[in-house]
Amino acid sequence: MDLTRHLHTFGHYLKRRFGETVHKLSLAGDFTCPNRDGTLGRGGCTFCNVRSFGRESAQLSISQQLAREKGKTDRARKYLAYFQAYTSTYAEVDTLRALYDEAVAGAGVVGLCVGTRPDCVPDAALDLLASYQDGGAEVWLELGLQTAHDRTQALICRGHGLADYRDAVARAHARGLKVCAHLIAGLPGESADDAHETLRTVLDIGAEGVKLHPLMIVRGSRMAAQYRRGEVAPMGLDAYADLAADLIRHTPPEVVYHRISASAQAPTLIAPDWCGPRWAALQAIGERLERDGGQGSALGRAWRP
Repeated sequence: MDLTRHLHTFGHYLKRRFGETVHKLSLAGDFTCPNRDGTLGRGGCTFCNVRSFGRESAQLSISQQLAREKGKTDRARKYLAYFQAYTSTYAEVDTLRALYDEAVAGAGVVGLCVGTRPDCVPDAALDLLASYQDGGAEVWLELGLQTAHDRTQALICRGHGLADYRDAVARAHARGLKVCAHLIAGLPGESADDAHETLRTVLDIGAEGVKLHPLMIVRGSRMAAQYRRGEVAPMGLDAYADLAADLIRHTPPEVVYHRISASAQAPTLIAPDWCGPRWAALQAIGERLERDGGQGSALGRAWRP
């Protein structure tokens, strides 16, 4: 199924921007997180696998990681360097500059995507990212909000609240940076109405992009123990596909969806098992969008590729 007929995908956005396919290359800069190093806590967010994510990659230089990731694809000549692991602005600005400079100097690299927490984006880091954008690079600041509800933020031990996200977005937008909000559907205690309220809040604050995925229970997380005790339960495929499609229909067509699901493999993935196959959720969501209307249709402004 061609999702671009119903959804403003990141791939479509990049192809229109650069005139050809652009691939994201995932990198790890050996960052940590204030929710892991003792600044805010030691255990990390309850859904996070704190033991392994990005550590093996971080033993390689950025140039070595780029070469490795390029070797996995032969369908692109242009790339975005994606600093994905942990909190990729959580370092002194000179350290960030050295890592980002090495990334953008890579052959075919046309920009940066930087994943981080809303409470870890000082002005110096934003100024640095803006300097690459001012030089012509495609730059996205990816902020892990997960939910707009502070009660849930506390429950999953995020260590920040909506006010931090609102502040970070305002300062990023003041520099002309594009923001992509990371959202998780199916967090403990949250309903479909809560997910819709989160989306409305994010759109009201202002976001050029959205990453949406279901709650996954992964090995090494504190939530894995809660799952074994029966305290949390991930969404079923049909419930998630229904909710994701409805959220997409309530999203203005100009907003770019960087992701609408996620997948993982055993032994990392514990539940739900439908997150193992990469295409299961995409197919289910696409079928609902085709049947009921695509992005923006609930707002009377449907997406047109």
